[in-house]
Amino acid sequence: MIKIAILGSTGSIGTQTLDVVERNEDLQVVGIAAGSNIVRLEEQIRRFHPRLAAVGDEKKAAELKSRVADTDCRVVGGMEGLLMLAAMPESDILVTAIVGMIGIRPTVEGIRAGKDIALANKETLVTAGHIIMPLAKEYGVRILPVDSEHSAIFQALCGEEPSRIHKLLITASGGPFRGKKREELTNIKVEDALKHPNWAMGQKITIDSATLVNKGLEVMEAKWLFHMDLEQIQVVVQPQSVIHSMVEFVDGGIIAQLGTPDMRLPIQYALYGGRRRFLPGGRLDFAKLGSITFEEPDMETFKGLPLAMEASRRGGSMPTVFNAANEKAVGMFLNRKIGFLDIYAIIEDAMKRHKVIENPDVDEITGIEQETYRWIEGRW
Repeated sequence: MIKIAILGSTGSIGTQTLDVVERNEDLQVVGIAAGSNIVRLEEQIRRFHPRLAAVGDEKKAAELKSRVADTDCRVVGGMEGLLMLAAMPESDILVTAIVGMIGIRPTVEGIRAGKDIALANKETLVTAGHIIMPLAKEYGVRILPVDSEHSAIFQALCGEEPSRIHKLLITASGGPFRGKKREELTNIKVEDALKHPNWAMGQKITIDSATLVNKGLEVMEAKWLFHMDLEQIQVVVQPQSVIHSMVEFVDGGIIAQLGTPDMRLPIQYALYGGRRRFLPGGRLDFAKLGSITFEEPDMETFKGLPLAMEASRRGGSMPTVFNAANEKAVGMFLNRKIGFLDIYAIIEDAMKRHKVIENPDVDEITGIEQETYRWIEGRW
């Protein structure tokens, strides 16, 4: 029996993780956590019977505790509660599906408690890869990628020697505005940006896909996950979202992972540590598919990718500024306070005015995040 704790159980990845658990008798949920959605959290408690539930919002935690008083589930709140869940002795693997840099501390806590990490929280490696990867090595735990692109690389590397990698090819759908030029994006509405052509995701990651920031974050993650230089990572637009990523080896051979756009596959692959199990759902029909096409990303129009690579090259605290500025800007766009192209302007301005700290610790990372938020609020 594989026992699982889930940070972010009420979001897209969290709910799909629970769907995978429900279909496999040798998976058991022992802990779940969410930020504030206690209605769905209560439903999950009653359905999956975890021993522990954590809520980031302490007032909501108190409310949930009252609502599930008739169950055997213990409810805890705040960051202390999230850390408790991350390290709970009953779990074998921690799924980090919580959104934002709030996921860093629980991930560190889980690693120190000897838990394998099924990583779906981008911010953890983007801002703290220099802390997380050495720590995982020190404690002998595995960082198992859940993101579809990184899972594809993980799958393609099965049985291969990492030293034989020549290049990683990370695929992108191109988002809802693929092919458009900058002047066409001036008056983009929120509803248009949320219409992803292939994937059903949360609002923030869908906007990140539209700006190509998401792909920039994935490049930054891949650098840490697979110990690659940025020059060894290439982004390729593959509009059908059939090839999820590829690995080119030193002999010129390329291995690609293909499949339908179903996040349950990488989730299940991570939960089983790289072992395959039956998964119901759609299958690729190549005769109906007809063709798979490729394009270069338009980095002049979609500046999220080049800005991310610039932040990664500079290193230190700059990726934190990039990530924090994007989070703030996307929130402002979703609340209709700024235009679509303003997201790029905010990120660029925040990066230009930042003085880099070379090896920030977790406290410095979270401090830089908050300072970046305040600066944007004061200027925009």
